[in-house]
Amino acid sequence: MPGFEVFGEKEKQEIMDVLETGVLFRYEFGEQRKGVYKVRTFEENFARYNGAGYAQAVTSGTVALKVALAVLGIGPGDEVITQGFTFVATWEAIFDVGAVPVFTEVDTTLNMEPADLEKKITDRTKAIIPVHMLGSGARIDEIMAIADKHNIPVIEDTAQAAGGKWRGKHLGTFGKCGTFSFDAVKTMTTGEGGMIITDDEKLWRNMSEYHDHGHDHVPNPGGRGGEGRSFIGFNYRMMELQGAIGLAQLARLDDMIAAQKKNKAAMKNSASRLPGVTFRTLVDEEGDSATFLAFFLPSREKAQTVNRILQENGAGAICFADNTWHYYPKWEHLITGSTITASGWPFKEQDGRRRVLYDPQNLPGSAEIMNRLLVYQVPIKLSDERLRQIDAAMEKAANLAG
Repeated sequence: MPGFEVFGEKEKQEIMDVLETGVLFRYEFGEQRKGVYKVRTFEENFARYNGAGYAQAVTSGTVALKVALAVLGIGPGDEVITQGFTFVATWEAIFDVGAVPVFTEVDTTLNMEPADLEKKITDRTKAIIPVHMLGSGARIDEIMAIADKHNIPVIEDTAQAAGGKWRGKHLGTFGKCGTFSFDAVKTMTTGEGGMIITDDEKLWRNMSEYHDHGHDHVPNPGGRGGEGRSFIGFNYRMMELQGAIGLAQLARLDDMIAAQKKNKAAMKNSASRLPGVTFRTLVDEEGDSATFLAFFLPSREKAQTVNRILQENGAGAICFADNTWHYYPKWEHLITGSTITASGWPFKEQDGRRRVLYDPQNLPGSAEIMNRLLVYQVPIKLSDERLRQIDAAMEKAANLAG
């Protein structure tokens, strides 16, 4: 991770196909583009790869979440349940459609805890967004059973787990929609970009229209602008250069995951020598996309001591308990209700009343887990020199922190 590690001739050729036509826009210009439709082909290939009926490309993983929420009819007055360990985009998208995010605990999978999910459901819950964090699947069978019991649609946030599976079935294909990110640090990347997959043709058609100002994309004699529009939308279109890179990266995805699995196993072997270490629970080890290695120490103090030694020896890990992008108590703008809008929306109503308030102590189970957690990104290319450095750092940590 990430896919730019393996940029090469495939990506260059796909890009050149676009530049030779001079058409960067994903629609129209049929004669000039000479049959080259990179975004459309990327959508078709991505849907086929995942075993989904339809795919809609958009400008980012954040937008993928917003479009999925919008076409499911989520809006003001609704609650959407997600988890307290995710990238901020998950709950930003919920706020952006006017709904309120509700956060669950995570368990040692580092994903949504099903028991806490069930506790958080109310009559205002209109969607559930489990996040397949750090490349590995949530307890999606249990989550889907709860959602189905309450007749609540599920959007799988698969931003960090493209190519991951649960019992042979691709992550992102269990709920009504699955959303993906292809930003600069993802295993497969288009620099920026995202995708939504679904088996529901009507949802897909609504996504297609919503992401393009509501245009229905029905051919008409007047050309672009003459389409009908059933509802308002916005501009979230992916351009042809991104689609071109996506095609090349998708063709590499299985090989990239295989490389990550090999490198993760080597890194895990090094970490195994730490006294008291345990590893993240994987609901399907074979289906893990292996983008991250996550492990726990017996206490926060032990984790801090070990990581200090690792840092001193050039192999520091990520401490997500202190991370301001991914962990609930560290989202200061969420906790304090900070917003650029004069009215205070989305944290306040128009009359100034507080609409929603978040307590940083609200997820004690997650805090106990996160405080003991250390994480490495797993590269696609891992040199022998770098592996020896990690191994030596682990050896020192094991001896000095034991």
